[in-house]
Amino acid sequence: MSDTPNLKDEAFFAPDLAALFPSERSTHRPRILLLYGSLRKTSYSRLMAEEAARILERLGCEARLFNPSGLPLVDDATENDPKVQELRELVLWCEGMVWSSPERHGAMTGLMKTQIDWIPLALIGGVRPTQGKTLAVMQVEGGSQSFNTVNQLRILGRWMRLLTIPNQSSVAKAWDEFDSNGRMKPSPYYDRVVDVMEELVKFTWLTRDIKGHLVDRYSERVESREALSERVNKPKD
Repeated sequence: MSDTPNLKDEAFFAPDLAALFPSERSTHRPRILLLYGSLRKTSYSRLMAEEAARILERLGCEARLFNPSGLPLVDDATENDPKVQELRELVLWCEGMVWSSPERHGAMTGLMKTQIDWIPLALIGGVRPTQGKTLAVMQVEGGSQSFNTVNQLRILGRWMRLLTIPNQSSVAKAWDEFDSNGRMKPSPYYDRVVDVMEELVKFTWLTRDIKGHLVDRYSERVESREALSERVNKPKD
């Protein structure tokens, strides 16, 4: 059963236990970036993100929210746009993310997707700036409960190589879950948001120092080695 002629031994190796369980770990507060998907004056996705940020701070994190107002459409501006630069810098800064979107027409909002679409353009040596970082997904609805948006966000998180945590939050009839001061009322919905943030913080502590090893791929090691070999062995003119 050990006959594997298709494997390239120089690029294949077992997980490095020393890399997975480092003796020294970072001690600074986990850095979490929160994105929300609506610019309405009373934006429940923003209010829920703000509530989540308060919980994250209580859990010992440093939380920052990105205000997407003024962010241009993808391909309607360059990556040098100030709002794009602000978003990119926050994505590079963070070690985990929270995506909070309304569900509109059975899907995430265009504003939410625009923010996510700008992120992969911030490439550092061909590596996505989201790669190996943690992600929690949440959604709000004006009507009955749905999971369309969190499911879509999970697909995007996987594509961007984010470590998306198992738990998630979906708040139905969001207009009835916040008080006149914009604070989330006590409810099972609120308790679930606490659960999600608690889980996100645990996963971030566990993985932030080893994320490079977690997402290191055999196929990409093979590709890079072949590309290097081709360049080095290319006949000189």
